[in-house]
Amino acid sequence: MARPRIVITGMGGLCALGTSVPAIWGAMRAGRSGIGEITTAPLHELKVRIGAEIKELPDHGLDKKRLVTMDRFSLLAVIAAGEAIRQAGLSVDESNTARIGATIGTGIFGAETAEDNYRGLFIEGRPRASVFTVPRVMPGAPAGQVSMSYGLRGPVFGVTSACASSNHALALAADQLRLGRADVMIAGGTDAPLVYGVLKGWEALRALARETCRPFSADRDGLVIGEGAGMAVLETYDHAVARGATILAELAGAGMSGDASDIVAPTVEGPAAAMRACLADAGLKPEDVDYVNAHGTGTKANDEIETTAIRRVFGAHADRLSVSSTKSMHAHCMGASGGLEMIACVMAIREGIVPPTANYREKDAACDLDVTPNVAKEREVRAAISNGFAFGGTNAVLAFKAA
Repeated sequence: MARPRIVITGMGGLCALGTSVPAIWGAMRAGRSGIGEITTAPLHELKVRIGAEIKELPDHGLDKKRLVTMDRFSLLAVIAAGEAIRQAGLSVDESNTARIGATIGTGIFGAETAEDNYRGLFIEGRPRASVFTVPRVMPGAPAGQVSMSYGLRGPVFGVTSACASSNHALALAADQLRLGRADVMIAGGTDAPLVYGVLKGWEALRALARETCRPFSADRDGLVIGEGAGMAVLETYDHAVARGATILAELAGAGMSGDASDIVAPTVEGPAAAMRACLADAGLKPEDVDYVNAHGTGTKANDEIETTAIRRVFGAHADRLSVSSTKSMHAHCMGASGGLEMIACVMAIREGIVPPTANYREKDAACDLDVTPNVAKEREVRAAISNGFAFGGTNAVLAFKAA
């Protein structure tokens, strides 16, 4: 018996590029970067003061009683999920609530809440933490808050695997549908890491760029941290057709692997294994893929290793691929990155437009793919893959194709 096809019927997102999918995609197409000086968060004595922040949240209509229980990363997830649900035309009621769930990835945790509490306790001398500290901080909070906000009583859980969290969450949501545990899943990722403590940790790693993110460019000098959320409504093809939903694209397959090597330094073998597994799961040959949304962080090691891994997997076809890193525009949004890059892949398929790698200046012989420098490219995109490679050597790759 053929396994059920999994399709996307709605998307939602917000990041420094915009607070809706049309706004985000418009910025991506234009090659417009959302990276700049951080102005909304207190950064104290940090050396690196650039990031990709959401300057103003959209009107979300959530009441104060619910907001007080949410850290910012949960709020971003709820807003993005709401947009995806509306686009999908999904109505949740007593007849279907038990068959609709949510899997949401995050790479960090409720960092804003943790920092507020530590600052209050250790610097300001407060005698106690906020009563909602634990439910706000926990990595599973965004999934729970989405469930409560939209009345979802199916499988609900959080996923955390650093920068691969969104891709793992989307893959696991597809598994719930194929296993018959749900008919519809809301899935993606969220993170709000633009707080002093998190940025201070990244500063210590000496991985942050001084000016901006320049993936694959010879003069790249590091990544930039951003915040955001990206969500999709996933359902089986049959379920989507039965309710008359518009199908945006198919989530054709997923591949996962572990480097089993180093906590921060990636290997070539792990990412290559995940890409191969993804193509096999999706039933795609290398030559079927037209676009790769690269992990593309803008660090020296990552971009060279990813280039080598892509060449190992795609062989001669690697020279015919369009590759780009949209992190050059929305920055590295940690656990949310894969959700935002899912939007890029789906829209590339739907519109025949490959978003560029922005901020590119100099060719690097070690990154010799067509990285779509600075300007979007028109081409047919029959299938696209999205790479997610994380600290700890946890890799997750997704394949999308026209439905």
